[in-house]
Amino acid sequence: MKFIEQDIKGVWVIEPRVFTDERGYFMESYRKSAFEEHIGKVEFIQDNESKSTRGVLRGLHYQTGKYAQAKLVRALKGRVLDIAVDLRKSSPDFGRFLAVELTEDNRKQLFIPRGFAHGFLVLSPDAVFSYKVDNTYAPEHEASLLWNDPAVGIDWGMKEEELILSAKDKAGKPFSETVIFD
Repeated sequence: MKFIEQDIKGVWVIEPRVFTDERGYFMESYRKSAFEEHIGKVEFIQDNESKSTRGVLRGLHYQTGKYAQAKLVRALKGRVLDIAVDLRKSSPDFGRFLAVELTEDNRKQLFIPRGFAHGFLVLSPDAVFSYKVDNTYAPEHEASLLWNDPAVGIDWGMKEEELILSAKDKAGKPFSETVIFD
Protein backbone atom coordinates (compact mmCIF):
# COMPACT_ATOMS: atom_id res chain seq x y z
CA MET A 1 0.00 0.00 0.00
CA LYS A 2 1.05 3.53 -0.72
CA PHE A 3 0.24 6.18 1.93
CA ILE A 4 0.12 9.78 0.66
CA GLU A 5 -0.41 12.59 3.16
CA GLN A 6 -2.56 15.34 1.66
CA ASP A 7 -2.21 19.13 1.80
CA ILE A 8 -4.33 19.14 4.95
CA LYS A 9 -2.25 17.60 7.73
CA GLY A 10 -3.60 14.33 9.04
CA VAL A 11 -5.63 13.45 5.94
CA TRP A 12 -4.22 10.59 3.87
CA VAL A 13 -4.97 8.89 0.56
CA ILE A 14 -4.16 5.21 0.63
CA GLU A 15 -3.55 3.46 -2.69
CA PRO A 16 -3.54 -0.34 -2.54
CA ARG A 17 -1.39 -2.62 -4.65
CA VAL A 18 -3.77 -4.47 -6.93
CA PHE A 19 -2.89 -7.82 -8.47
CA THR A 20 -4.94 -8.69 -11.54
CA ASP A 21 -5.13 -11.70 -13.80
CA GLU A 22 -7.72 -13.49 -15.91
CA ARG A 23 -9.65 -14.43 -12.73
CA GLY A 24 -10.09 -10.84 -11.52
CA TYR A 25 -8.08 -9.06 -8.86
CA PHE A 26 -6.75 -9.28 -5.32
CA MET A 27 -5.77 -6.42 -3.03
CA GLU A 28 -5.07 -5.80 0.60
CA SER A 29 -7.46 -3.04 1.71
CA TYR A 30 -6.28 -2.69 5.32
CA ARG A 31 -3.31 -3.84 7.36
CA LYS A 32 -3.05 -2.54 10.91
CA SER A 33 0.76 -2.52 11.04
CA ALA A 34 1.14 -0.53 7.80
CA PHE A 35 -1.60 1.87 8.84
CA GLU A 36 0.04 2.52 12.22
CA GLU A 37 3.48 2.93 10.63
CA HIS A 38 2.25 5.78 8.41
CA ILE A 39 -0.76 7.31 10.15
CA GLY A 40 -0.57 6.20 13.76
CA LYS A 41 -2.68 4.15 16.09
CA VAL A 42 -6.38 4.20 15.29
CA GLU A 43 -8.69 1.53 16.64
CA PHE A 44 -11.52 1.03 14.18
CA ILE A 45 -14.56 -0.44 15.91
CA GLN A 46 -17.25 -0.52 13.23
CA ASP A 47 -17.65 -0.88 9.46
CA ASN A 48 -20.53 0.88 7.70
CA GLU A 49 -21.82 0.69 4.13
CA SER A 50 -24.32 2.71 2.12
CA LYS A 51 -25.78 2.47 -1.36
CA SER A 52 -26.88 5.64 -3.14
CA THR A 53 -27.92 6.77 -6.60
CA ARG A 54 -26.44 9.53 -8.77
CA GLY A 55 -26.81 12.96 -7.23
CA VAL A 56 -27.15 11.80 -3.64
CA LEU A 57 -25.12 14.09 -1.42
CA ARG A 58 -24.54 12.80 2.11
CA GLY A 59 -23.02 15.26 4.52
CA LEU A 60 -21.23 17.18 5.68
CA HIS A 61 -21.45 15.18 8.93
CA TYR A 62 -19.42 15.04 12.11
CA GLN A 63 -19.83 14.07 15.75
CA THR A 64 -18.89 16.33 18.63
CA GLY A 65 -17.06 15.95 21.92
CA LYS A 66 -16.00 12.52 23.08
CA TYR A 67 -17.97 11.00 20.19
CA ALA A 68 -15.81 12.52 17.43
CA GLN A 69 -14.90 9.94 14.78
CA ALA A 70 -11.97 9.22 12.50
CA LYS A 71 -12.99 7.50 9.25
CA LEU A 72 -11.39 5.35 6.58
CA VAL A 73 -13.61 5.56 3.48
CA ARG A 74 -13.76 4.09 -0.02
CA ALA A 75 -16.09 3.44 -2.94
CA LEU A 76 -16.67 -0.27 -3.48
CA LYS A 77 -18.83 0.39 -6.55
CA GLY A 78 -19.19 3.50 -8.69
CA ARG A 79 -17.66 6.96 -8.27
CA VAL A 80 -17.97 9.51 -5.49
CA LEU A 81 -16.54 12.94 -4.80
CA ASP A 82 -15.42 12.73 -1.19
CA ILE A 83 -15.01 15.89 0.90
CA ALA A 84 -13.32 16.51 4.27
CA VAL A 85 -13.53 19.94 5.96
CA ASP A 86 -11.03 20.79 8.71
CA LEU A 87 -12.83 21.97 11.86
CA ARG A 88 -9.73 21.88 14.10
CA LYS A 89 -9.23 25.42 15.41
CA SER A 90 -5.55 24.81 16.14
CA SER A 91 -4.88 23.55 12.60
CA PRO A 92 -3.16 25.80 10.04
CA ASP A 93 -5.75 24.34 7.62
CA PHE A 94 -8.77 25.33 9.74
CA GLY A 95 -11.76 25.89 7.48
CA ARG A 96 -10.14 24.38 4.38
CA PHE A 97 -11.52 21.37 2.58
CA LEU A 98 -10.05 18.54 0.57
CA ALA A 99 -11.83 16.83 -2.35
CA VAL A 100 -10.82 13.39 -3.61
CA GLU A 101 -12.55 11.22 -6.21
CA LEU A 102 -12.89 7.67 -4.93
CA THR A 103 -13.87 5.02 -7.47
CA GLU A 104 -14.21 1.29 -7.81
CA ASP A 105 -11.45 1.51 -10.44
CA ASN A 106 -8.85 3.62 -8.60
CA ARG A 107 -9.62 1.76 -5.32
CA LYS A 108 -8.24 4.71 -3.33
CA GLN A 109 -9.16 5.11 0.29
CA LEU A 110 -9.25 8.33 2.29
CA PHE A 111 -8.37 8.56 5.97
CA ILE A 112 -10.06 11.46 7.74
CA PRO A 113 -8.99 12.09 11.35
CA ARG A 114 -11.22 13.33 14.16
CA GLY A 115 -12.09 17.01 13.91
CA PHE A 116 -13.40 17.01 10.34
CA ALA A 117 -16.81 17.29 8.72
CA HIS A 118 -17.21 14.65 6.02
CA GLY A 119 -19.49 14.11 3.06
CA PHE A 120 -19.67 12.67 -0.42
CA LEU A 121 -21.57 13.07 -3.69
CA VAL A 122 -22.40 10.13 -5.95
CA LEU A 123 -21.18 10.81 -9.51
CA SER A 124 -22.03 7.45 -11.12
CA PRO A 125 -25.50 5.91 -11.70
CA ASP A 126 -25.13 4.34 -8.26
CA ALA A 127 -22.41 3.75 -5.69
CA VAL A 128 -21.67 1.54 -2.74
CA PHE A 129 -19.65 3.41 -0.13
CA SER A 130 -17.80 1.80 2.77
CA TYR A 131 -16.24 3.32 5.85
CA LYS A 132 -14.57 2.26 9.04
CA VAL A 133 -15.03 4.41 12.15
CA ASP A 134 -13.14 4.56 15.42
CA ASN A 135 -16.01 5.59 17.70
CA THR A 136 -19.65 4.72 18.27
CA TYR A 137 -22.48 6.62 16.65
CA ALA A 138 -24.17 9.00 19.10
CA PRO A 139 -27.18 10.76 17.54
CA GLU A 140 -27.28 13.38 20.29
CA HIS A 141 -23.71 14.42 19.33
CA GLU A 142 -24.25 14.41 15.57
CA ALA A 143 -23.95 17.66 13.63
CA SER A 144 -23.96 18.77 10.00
CA LEU A 145 -22.07 21.54 8.26
CA LEU A 146 -24.18 23.10 5.49
CA TRP A 147 -23.11 21.44 2.24
CA ASN A 148 -23.18 24.66 0.20
CA ASP A 149 -21.96 27.24 2.71
CA PRO A 150 -20.12 29.95 0.71
CA ALA A 151 -17.68 30.38 3.62
CA VAL A 152 -16.32 26.90 2.81
CA GLY A 153 -16.76 27.21 -0.97
CA ILE A 154 -17.03 23.60 -2.10
CA ASP A 155 -17.62 23.12 -5.83
CA TRP A 156 -19.49 19.84 -5.94
CA GLY A 157 -19.38 19.80 -9.75
CA MET A 158 -23.10 19.20 -10.14
CA LYS A 159 -26.08 21.56 -10.47
CA GLU A 160 -28.06 22.07 -7.28
CA GLU A 161 -31.27 20.85 -8.91
CA GLU A 162 -29.54 17.51 -9.64
CA LEU A 163 -28.70 16.92 -5.98
CA ILE A 164 -30.66 14.67 -3.65
CA LEU A 165 -30.28 15.60 0.03
CA SER A 166 -31.97 14.45 3.22
CA ALA A 167 -33.91 16.97 5.29
CA LYS A 168 -31.13 16.74 7.89
CA ASP A 169 -28.45 17.64 5.35
CA LYS A 170 -30.50 20.52 3.94
CA ALA A 171 -30.69 21.90 7.50
CA GLY A 172 -26.92 21.81 8.12
CA LYS A 173 -25.40 24.73 10.03
CA PRO A 174 -23.22 27.37 8.36
CA PHE A 175 -19.50 27.27 9.09
CA SER A 176 -19.88 30.22 11.48
CA GLU A 177 -22.14 28.04 13.69
CA THR A 178 -20.26 24.75 13.55
CA VAL A 179 -18.82 23.11 16.62
CA ILE A 180 -15.09 23.72 16.51
CA PHE A 181 -12.53 21.17 17.70
CA ASP A 182 -9.43 22.21 19.69
